[in-house]
Formats: sequence, C-alpha cells, structure tokens
Amino acid sequence: MNRYPLWKYLVIAIALLIGGLYSLPNFYGEAPAVQVSSAKPTIKVDLATQARVEKILTEANIGNTGIFFEVAGNVGSIKVRFNNTDIQLRARDLLQQKLNNDQNDPNYTVALNLLSNTPGWLNAINALPMPLGLDLRGGVYFLLQVDMKGAVQKKVTSLATDIRSQLRDKNIRHQGIERGADFISISFGSTADAEAARSVLMTAQPELVWQVKPTGLSPKVIGEFKPTALKEIQDNAVKQNIITLNKRVNELAVKEPVIQQQGAERIVVQLPGVQDTARAKDIIGRTATLESRLADPLVSTIALGETPPPGMDTFHFGENRLGVFKKSVIFSGDRITDASAGFDQNQRPAVNISLDAAGGRVMQEVTRENIGKPMGMILFEKGKGEVLTIATIQSEFGSKFQITGQPTTESANDLALLLRAGSLAAPMEIIEERTIGPSLGAENIEKGFKSLLIGFGAIAIFMMAYYLLFGTFSVVALAVNLLLLISVLSMLQATLTLPGIAAMALALGMAIDSNVLINERIREELRNGAAPQTAIAVGFDKAWATILDSNVTTLIAGLALLAFGSGPIKGFAVVHCLGILTSMFSAVFFSRGLVNLWYGRHKKIQKLAIGQVWRPQEK
Repeated sequence: MNRYPLWKYLVIAIALLIGGLYSLPNFYGEAPAVQVSSAKPTIKVDLATQARVEKILTEANIGNTGIFFEVAGNVGSIKVRFNNTDIQLRARDLLQQKLNNDQNDPNYTVALNLLSNTPGWLNAINALPMPLGLDLRGGVYFLLQVDMKGAVQKKVTSLATDIRSQLRDKNIRHQGIERGADFISISFGSTADAEAARSVLMTAQPELVWQVKPTGLSPKVIGEFKPTALKEIQDNAVKQNIITLNKRVNELAVKEPVIQQQGAERIVVQLPGVQDTARAKDIIGRTATLESRLADPLVSTIALGETPPPGMDTFHFGENRLGVFKKSVIFSGDRITDASAGFDQNQRPAVNISLDAAGGRVMQEVTRENIGKPMGMILFEKGKGEVLTIATIQSEFGSKFQITGQPTTESANDLALLLRAGSLAAPMEIIEERTIGPSLGAENIEKGFKSLLIGFGAIAIFMMAYYLLFGTFSVVALAVNLLLLISVLSMLQATLTLPGIAAMALALGMAIDSNVLINERIREELRNGAAPQTAIAVGFDKAWATILDSNVTTLIAGLALLAFGSGPIKGFAVVHCLGILTSMFSAVFFSRGLVNLWYGRHKKIQKLAIGQVWRPQEK
C-alpha cells in the first residue's frame, strides 16, 4: 500500500543529485580577478588577445588560478582569477601598461572584478553561482540628466537639412538658413519667395509654426516649434537614450542592469557587480554618436604620425592608421532605422542599412555626385572619433544600401550592431553618483541568510517536537526544498536580491504548511480508527487536493507580480513562483517517499510516531 515503485525513487535520487551539483557553486565564494575588454568599437577581444594576456603574465611571473574567455552577444572579454588582491592589483597595472601603448587613449579597458571560485569540473557542466543584485553584491548607481536643449538643437539641425532639400525641389531660392536654439530662420530675396516657401513648409514641416517677417530688403520666414512638438522631441530623446544605454550595457555583459526613466528628463542606471567607479563610467561613456562623411578621394587613410591634407579631419582607423574625412556630415546615426548583417551579390559578408526618408534624400544627392569616391562611418565616443568602415560608393542609392568589403560574417554582425546602437538622441551628464560597496552587500547577505537560517531552525524545532518522526521527515523535505530552489535559481542564472531572500523565507513557510496539512490528515484518520498504513495512504491522498488548491492560488498571485511588477518586486516574484513549484515536489512527492521507505517495509505497524493522537471517548 505504502510503497513507491523503483522509478519514483530514481526520480528523487536524480533530483537530489542535480540539486546538489547546481547548488554547490554558491558555497565556494569569490576570488579577486581582472577583466580585459575592448575600449574602442574597432578593437576586438578574442582568443588571440587571451594568448597575449597569458604571455604578459607569464613573463612577469604573475601566477593565476584560471583564465576565462567569455562572449556576450558579439562582445568578448577576458577574465583572469588570482589568489589575493595584491596579485590582482599588480596584474591590473601590468596589463594596462602592456596592452595600451597610449595611456591617454587606451585600446583596452582593464578593470578589477570578482569571479567565483567554482572548480573547473563544475564550470564544465555549466554549474554557476547565482548572480547577486546591487543590494547584495554592491555596484554603482548613476543618475543621468538628458540635455533637452541639445535634443532640440539636434532636431533643428536635422530639419534645416530637410528644409534645404525641400526648397530646392520646389525651385524656391533662399539666401541662407539660420539655426537658433529652438527655431529656424530663412532669408529670401523677395516677399513672393518668402510666401511661397511658407506655403510649402506649412505642409512639409507641420510641427513648426511658420511666419513671414519683413526685415527690409530680405524678408525672413521663421519657424518655431509648437509646444506639443517640443514635448514629443523631449520624450523621444529620453526613450531613445534608454534604448541605446540598454544596448550598450548589454554588450558589455553587465548582468541584470537597471536602466529606467526618472521624471521628465532623467535616467537611472544601476550596474550591479561593477567594483570600481571608473569602470562604471567607462560603460556609461560608451554611449556614442554616429556620423557618415565623405573620405578624402586622394588619400582616405594615412599612417600614424603622417601629416593629413589641409582642411580635413582625421580619426583613428584600427590601431596603426588614421582615416581622412571631409568636415561636412552626410547623415547622423538618428537617421538609421535598421542595420543588419547579410551578403552581397557575390555572397560576401555585407551590412544592409535603412535610412529614414530625410536621410534617404540626402544620401541620394550625395551619392549621385560622388560615385567612385570613398565614404566612411565614424563612431564618436567621449569626444573621440573611431572609424568603423570606409567603403567606395559604387552607384547612386537612397534610403536602402549595402556596405560591402567586410572580411567575415562576424565583423558584419559587429558593424550592424554598432550602427543600430551607436546614436544618442541627446547628450547626457552624470549629476549623481553612488557606490554601494561590497562590504555593505556582504552585510546584507549575512543578515538575509541569518534570518533564513533562524526561520528554518525555529520551524525544525517545532515540527520535530510536535510531530516526532513525521516532523523529522518534514524537516528533511524542507531542506530538500531549499536545496532544489537554490539549484533552480542557479541553473536559470536568476539574480538574487534581498526581496529574493525574503521570498525564500516565504517559500519555507508555504512548504511546511503542506506538511502540516498531511500530518494532521494522518492524525485525523488515526482518530477515526483507521489502521496506521491506511491512515498514511489516505492522509497523503486527501491532503493533496487541498495542497494543490492553496499553491495554485498563491502561484496566480506570484505570476501577477511577475507580469506587472518591476525591479525588486519582479525579483521577489521569480523566487516566490519557483519556491511554490519546488515545495510541491518536496512536501508531497519526496516526503511521501521518505515515509514509504521507513514504514513500507512492514505490513503491520502498531503505532505511528506522529505525536499524541486524541481519540473521541466512547459513549
């Protein structure tokens, strides 16, 4: 009656084995490490870079406990683990010196980090510790102010280019376009031309209010933004900056970043696990602006140290060359609507680019006049330009075109990613900066897990005192529930926060509640005169329906928190929902397996060790 078939015990054994293996990395702790990542979009971190790092450390007799190459999306990084912080600091200083020839313009970012001490054989089966949130691991917090005047000025510059093309298409002559902080002024030779231009622009640019103002011999048409148009520009600037920040931070493999709007013109950025503020600022500083320019047709690139032609701008193109470009900008990154990797007609890697209507018109005019000449894409980061690519204009094209000549499919994917994520709608500055130190995070972890252990101990004492042997079975099942919950969170790489630890404590209460229901049901059957074996079977079977109902209703509430919550609430909901699933397995399936293993060997049992059972008096 109370015997499990062999396959059920095998399921329990496999679950315990997997749970033990995948929860084990969380107990090894962390060791100091150094992380090497790219500081420029044209510099790649790959296995060759890893070999270079190994050689530098070996020649300096700096030992390490492991070198790891990781790829997140298209971005690679190298992490080197050490025994102590003294060796970590020596290695950081050495790598900064050897990898970067120019310390003022580094090619690589060498930052302090922490790595798990998990043995290699656990890493080989992808058994990793849970990542910790900002409140537990420590990290950095930034409050960014979006420059709304800059956003409007950028829109004014874009509109001025469109207006010039629209007036040219209608054969309306003007004497110059002036750009103000939030207005555009166009001078004309006659009032008739001014009125004609006003009629065209009222239709073509409805977000501005156009008026003709006579100023002597040169009347002007002045366009000023409508209040609704200004608000839309500012809202779009914040949203686009958030999207760009998300892409940039995700490229750099920061786990569980928080990037969200605060108020009308501010953005909050939280980067857990980043140990030094300089590293965090570098991550934020990698938000960039993209520009397309015509390269010098005679000499598109020169070596470092060579003198460029007069009137030209030069930007770094790789490690040893400079790209030479004209000063005029064809289009900027906000004109790009899509960029994706593909293949040209000869099946060679290429990048497909789509521009908006205004960008397409400008591109058509420029390419029509410059067939056979080189054009480049330049990414500006922290005021410095880095050439992404230089390609020759093969024919006239508009809003859709290809950049060919990419050496590999991977490089085409990298370029497409940079083109998509390279533009900020408006400049930003850091107005508040906070660092949550690892010591505060360690204190939070200590207090959180101490409360968890105290709660577990109190429950264990009560259950064993009140339900005797069945209470002991319940405590073992509760420990298994906690083990499985930690292992599932580790396998999913879910970020653990303080609310997550609170959800673990709640999961313990929910799990023990199921065992209380089972034990009381068995007691009830014994009071009614049922045999011990029958009481066990009926108790588990009848308690199951109640346990299922209570857990399903709680799971619905947890799913609602997961769907509609954000930040700490979502972190609580994830652990809460997983805890319900593991508790149903441990409290019912595993607990009954223990009881069956102990009592199922004997057909006749005289007494159950389940505490005192009060029988009703006979009349």
